[in-house]
Amino acid sequence: MKKSNALIHESSPYLRQHAYNPVQWVPWSKSAFEQAKQENKLVLVSVGYSACHWCHVMEHECFEDDEVAQWMNEHFINIKVDREERPDVDQVYMTAVQLMTQRGGWPLNCFTLPDGRPIYGGTYFPKDQWIHVLKSLIHTYHHDREKVLEYAEMLTNGVQGSEFIERPKSQDPLEKEKLHELVLRWSHDFDKQTGGNNRAPKFPLPTNLQFLSEYSQLFEDHKVQRHVELTLDNVALGGIYDQIGGGWYRYSVDALWKIPHFEKMLYDNAQLIGLYAKAYHHTQKHDFRRVVEQTTDWLKREMQDKSGAFFAALDADSEGEEGKFYCWNKAEFEETIGQDTWAMDVYSINEDGYWEHGQYNPLRKRTDQQMTAERSCSMEEWAESMLRVNEKLLERRSQRIRPSTDDKCLTSWNAMLMHGLCEAFLYLENPKYLEMAEQIAEWLDQHMLQNDGKLFRCYHKGRVYIDGFLDDYAFTIQGFISLYQANFNVKWLQKARELMNHLLEHFDHPSSALLCYAEQNEELIARKMEVHDNVIPASNSVMARNLFHLGNYFARPDWVAKSQEMVASVYDGMEQYGSGYSNWADVLRLHLFGNHVVCGAKENKTELLHIKRQGYEVLLCASEEIPVMHGKNVASNPSTFYVCHSDGVCLPQMSDSNEGIKATRQSVIGV
Repeated sequence: MKKSNALIHESSPYLRQHAYNPVQWVPWSKSAFEQAKQENKLVLVSVGYSACHWCHVMEHECFEDDEVAQWMNEHFINIKVDREERPDVDQVYMTAVQLMTQRGGWPLNCFTLPDGRPIYGGTYFPKDQWIHVLKSLIHTYHHDREKVLEYAEMLTNGVQGSEFIERPKSQDPLEKEKLHELVLRWSHDFDKQTGGNNRAPKFPLPTNLQFLSEYSQLFEDHKVQRHVELTLDNVALGGIYDQIGGGWYRYSVDALWKIPHFEKMLYDNAQLIGLYAKAYHHTQKHDFRRVVEQTTDWLKREMQDKSGAFFAALDADSEGEEGKFYCWNKAEFEETIGQDTWAMDVYSINEDGYWEHGQYNPLRKRTDQQMTAERSCSMEEWAESMLRVNEKLLERRSQRIRPSTDDKCLTSWNAMLMHGLCEAFLYLENPKYLEMAEQIAEWLDQHMLQNDGKLFRCYHKGRVYIDGFLDDYAFTIQGFISLYQANFNVKWLQKARELMNHLLEHFDHPSSALLCYAEQNEELIARKMEVHDNVIPASNSVMARNLFHLGNYFARPDWVAKSQEMVASVYDGMEQYGSGYSNWADVLRLHLFGNHVVCGAKENKTELLHIKRQGYEVLLCASEEIPVMHGKNVASNPSTFYVCHSDGVCLPQMSDSNEGIKATRQSVIGV
């Protein structure tokens, strides 16, 4: 029987995956570095996550190998880190590796001095190369110490200065031309055939599409809107979407959205649910509604913890093969569907869906609307036929060995899902999505909110651990605001305000308008800031939006000013990289064109939600519970409501929601 190492007691599924490696891994801790100092050993900080395919490959080739383990155990203190639990550690050493190699990714392997300062790093290494790296580092550390120390000092300074943005000395006026230039430059990279950016691999980037959609509607830019719809169409129909079971895989390895990297992550699915729900409202495309319904069904079926929260991820591999759980050979597919032979063509079990080794990844070439026209049937009849086939395929697939589940629950990712479900409730008008969002909110309130105002980050089988980072606060505040707008329970808005007060006290930086990613931590060599929007938007850009909204709710002009200062900090040059500043650009849009707060009584909930669905930036409030808005009392009786603009102007009370919509449209000036 294999002997376990120190990771056997960890909650992280990723760390426990390495518990029986012959490498004597230890979890991240202050004591690990103290041991390195006492024994005068270099430290390896090895970072990954449970659904990372190449992490598994390197584990098998290197960390399960006795020869490799002997070198590592004798000469290094070996720390294994789950990047989803400790993104603060990942940020520091990812920055170091990017400075050294101009590239990054996972697995991330960074060697440091006993005090944590980095000296060498990279991503995936095969066995022979890894052993060469180990031997070279051992020799250099013991025979050329002065050179190593000099390089470590230089590299650490680079890590500490990277992405640090000083408070702007002066603020130039924010101009809408910045948005136009950003989109114009960005549009040169649009893939006009299949959507998204013109490159491979391809990630569905919800924040990119959200901003471009808002931009196209605000400025009536039909070219941009067509690009958004083209992308949404192909991401919904392609192999990057699990056509049988629901849910999106992380990315496609090609430019056609055809063959994915098969892990499923909560964070992108959480955002795509809201994005597609809103897109359905604007386009009435049945495929957009279908993917939301399928994906939420998958989440409840395979990803929900008994606490009400949702798990982090599903692995890409099963039985040691990537995609084995999700792909089909032709004979098995044909046998499963029985008389419904039309499904072979619909799901491209032909050259369109062929992957490798006789395996097919189901994808679609025609929309639901096209299929109803082709088959001369109603949408209800078509949906029933698809459901019948999918039930047979799901039943057959369920008999396979499943990919492993990363069953920890993360505050930030669950909060993203809460927001996405609120969007689904709003735009699909289905109360089950609101119920799911409320479940997450109660889980956050009962388990993840600490008595001192802090958040926990991780939950696993009843245990909570690790204090929250900026993204945990940012997305929880965003989610609570969204939930309040959906159910008008002022409790959630008050909790958003309490969290805002805590993080402004503990995450603020004296020399920057941006917020630090973590509270002060002596274990790390640098205190980082998240600046660039990616698949997950930067926590700072999310906070800039939160400050804008809550500042307008609670008549806190200092919060609105803080939001504007944050935008001003990244304003210069953001147009050169639109994809990496898309959420920032959306907050800039708010500052340029303002925001509307529809204030009315709870009895007017249906009317208020109707206004919200019209596509304007409208914040809802039950005015009798929040009596102060822009310094004046806006309490109303059940038959009236106010429309207030974020510039402090409130229109006379109204009794007709269509009148409010008209007033809202007229108040958007300068477009």
